[in-house]
Amino acid sequence: MDKAGYHRDTWAEIDLEAIRHNVEEIKNHLKDKEVFAVVKADAYGHGEVEVAQAALEAGATTLAVSILDEAIRLREHFSNVPILVMGWTNPEYADIAAQNNITLTAFQTDWVHQANEHLTDQDLSIHLKVDTGMGRIGIRSVEEAYDVIRACDRTNIFITGVFTHFATADEPDFKYYHQQLGAFKQWLKQVKPHLPDSITVHIGNSAASMRFPNDMYDGVRFGISMYGLYPSKHVKEEQTILLKPAFALYSRLIHVKKIQKGDAISYGATYRASEDEWIGTIPIGYGDGWIRKLQSINVLINGQKHPIVGRICMDQCMIKLDQSYDVGTRVTLIGCEQNATVSMDDVADHLETINYEIPCMLGKRIPRYYINM
Repeated sequence: MDKAGYHRDTWAEIDLEAIRHNVEEIKNHLKDKEVFAVVKADAYGHGEVEVAQAALEAGATTLAVSILDEAIRLREHFSNVPILVMGWTNPEYADIAAQNNITLTAFQTDWVHQANEHLTDQDLSIHLKVDTGMGRIGIRSVEEAYDVIRACDRTNIFITGVFTHFATADEPDFKYYHQQLGAFKQWLKQVKPHLPDSITVHIGNSAASMRFPNDMYDGVRFGISMYGLYPSKHVKEEQTILLKPAFALYSRLIHVKKIQKGDAISYGATYRASEDEWIGTIPIGYGDGWIRKLQSINVLINGQKHPIVGRICMDQCMIKLDQSYDVGTRVTLIGCEQNATVSMDDVADHLETINYEIPCMLGKRIPRYYINM
């Protein structure tokens, strides 16, 4: 690991071999489908450039992001790889996308007219987004689709793909998934004769691609599971493919002390020792995204679980130890150590949220080191 430029005793390790493994797993599962590597939000906090490179090495063919700025940064590193922006982009930036050979998402007739006004001689590729029940963005009817398609006539805007997004593909009840799938099939049956023969159709997120491989069209958008995280407990229990987590979070003890029964720890004196105890301090806090609600979660030292006690501070937090440890001893906040694990799912459960949120909330102040490059 190259630690040049960093001077912290808190860090994350990103296993790029795990990224490659997960992409290969979904490719083997889907056989002949194209894999879009979803690297939005700095690759879910893992590092967009490094993850994108690993995913492409494993056979992904397209990079998918949420905003144009993400796509432009990636274009600086990947000159010939297709890049799709899945969110809405202001039409006044259509020329920037065209100049950088970046595909945008479209679903509004007015957007097409306005984007075309900003294009000169460049061709702009777009994918049509269809809202089959997610309720965020997208074309809601066949008539809307016809309007958008007609708006592209005699312009430099070319439709090269269509897609939708499933709201409940990770749930135990498949009813709404099949409702959305049926709506998309009906929409596509009516609209496809008006689209180029070469369009790419992609409907699957991680959950849908793992659970319903036979429903997928030309490609899938592999997001959360590319990072070794299952979209839900239901999908994890099915173990359709074996994923390897790519993210681990570590710190080191910077201070160890023995306190007396009744002594208080941290702001508000919310924790008081019930007996004489060993307390360790580590340099991570809510300023890094290790938020105060993580008080009482366990971390690992030498394979043993130790709880965080007292309120988590902006830059530090304290751990109740079972004995004295040397300053510099490694602490695992997320990851495996000996036979013990604190998983991303454990942290998410503690916060009553989803595993997607955890790596995204851990800030840039925590350096990412890449292993198995």
